[in-house]
Amino acid sequence: MKPFSYARPDDARAAVAAVGADPDAAFLAGGTNLLDHLKLGVATPSALVDVARVTSADIVEHGDGGLTIGAGALNADVAAHPAVRRHHPALAQALLAGASGQLRNMATTGGNLLQRTRCAYFADTTTPCTKRDLTQACSAREGWARYHAILGADASCIATHPSDMAVALVALDATVQVLGPDGSRRIPVAELHRLPDGDPTRDTVLAHGELVTAVDLPASTLAANSAYRKVRDRASYAFALVSVAAALEVRDGTVADVRLALGGVAHKPWRATRAEDALRGAPATDESFRAAARTELADAEPVETPLGGNGFKLDLVVGAVTETLRGLASTTARETS
Repeated sequence: MKPFSYARPDDARAAVAAVGADPDAAFLAGGTNLLDHLKLGVATPSALVDVARVTSADIVEHGDGGLTIGAGALNADVAAHPAVRRHHPALAQALLAGASGQLRNMATTGGNLLQRTRCAYFADTTTPCTKRDLTQACSAREGWARYHAILGADASCIATHPSDMAVALVALDATVQVLGPDGSRRIPVAELHRLPDGDPTRDTVLAHGELVTAVDLPASTLAANSAYRKVRDRASYAFALVSVAAALEVRDGTVADVRLALGGVAHKPWRATRAEDALRGAPATDESFRAAARTELADAEPVETPLGGNGFKLDLVVGAVTETLRGLASTTARETS
């Protein structure tokens, strides 16, 4: 492991200044992702700046049902919070689907959003990986691609973003509060992460030294009828092959409004806007749900390799979207009957 310095500033502005002044410094929160990469030699920061105590761990309820979740809030605490479970159930379900109880007790909201990919080749410094080094090729394109992207990828990278929480936040129209060397700003979670676009070394649009300080969840009656579904190889401690976060409103058997996001299919949580557009005004039926999912997948490019590809994800997406929306439509029907 490369030697590094460690600092624990007294406030967020001091932390931002410390990281901003050193191009090789990094923030440390719960560390459940970063510490693994330090041990593997994937991450080699010159300095770690501990922000676990300078970002709020509070979950603030607003009178209209909206929430502000501090970046230091632990995943376990957010998942268990009554207001999250009542007003934004998809978020609670997504958090409980992630990792293990031990990790949820350490992982923070900000750290979860900013975790790096879990691609096996990215984590193995003995194999070529464009995400680690732009001069190298993507090993997954000719290797093991079971967990990899079918949407929005390019020749440089087919890795997928691993966060369950981020997928739910995208579907719930959440926004992150960010503090950086040049001041503060807000970014929709749907715009926080980026596609490879020839440079997969960058996972987000954040500039160096910018720190996520909180997440805002808007008040929404739609969000109260939301759900998260995760399809994976095993029931515990496995990343999503495909996941779906959805919120649905049905009136008189017709989709009045919908929010839909997919995980396990792209370099970022994928907001399924094509499917949403296809669903609004359509009958709330399995046929409509399947057709909308296929519309979203029109530009999908699955990869087939000698070690096994990911074309099976096309059917998984259609099935997961249909099952999730069917469940939400049934809940709406029971509540209005």
